[in-house]
Amino acid sequence: MTEASIPGGTCLVFAAGDYYPEPTALPSYDCLLAADGGADHAQQAGLDPNFTVGDFDSISRKPTSDSTHIVLPAEKDDTDMVACLKLAWGKGYHQFHIYGGLGGRIDHSIANVTTLCMLAQAGGIGFLHGQGTMVTAVSNGSLSFPSWKPKGNRMISVFSATDTSEGVNVLGLKYELKHAQMDMTMSRGSGISNEFLDGQPSVISVDAGTLLLTYPIETPQPRWESRLPAQRSLGDVTTETSCHLKVHTSKP
Repeated sequence: MTEASIPGGTCLVFAAGDYYPEPTALPSYDCLLAADGGADHAQQAGLDPNFTVGDFDSISRKPTSDSTHIVLPAEKDDTDMVACLKLAWGKGYHQFHIYGGLGGRIDHSIANVTTLCMLAQAGGIGFLHGQGTMVTAVSNGSLSFPSWKPKGNRMISVFSATDTSEGVNVLGLKYELKHAQMDMTMSRGSGISNEFLDGQPSVISVDAGTLLLTYPIETPQPRWESRLPAQRSLGDVTTETSCHLKVHTSKP
């Protein structure tokens, strides 16, 4: 699947994490979702979400459940972010730009990074916008960056998000790899602290596995391709307490 063939277009998701002062133009989008307190940030930006999803423990005013506000229980398997992505995926959106998903609690940041891997392995792609940094993931495919001239930070790092990633190619950066193998522990080589070169296009690809990438937020949007067909569903969004959770209650 290529970027041009993604059904439904692009979905923006506003989360309840940190937002940063540097000006960033929003990409063109077809749908806007807010995860819990992300609705407040969307409102501050003058945006009206198509859907707001969450248990609403971080929003200024808790809404009532209706066709555009999906109220979830506090005790559940999925994070509010995952519930948002499931909802949007079910409506045909397979490409996501996520704001407010980094910073604050480290466990929330890690959880949101893992959702990038979930999207990539399902045949989609997500981009986490952080403080001067973008994070994304690609499975069985490639990201092609156009030529550009970095004015400041030019660092790009590549990690394996699966036990092993086979057939890794890093071309057009300061340090190149060809048909390499990477693993999660970086015991077979590190992809950290590579650099974009002035006026040089670059490609990062993987034959089998999932790669995580971090790079400067001012980097031009890469072209994404994946050989994985998009899954029909990421699963249902449930508004009931999960049967998988067993809440421990201590007896007096």
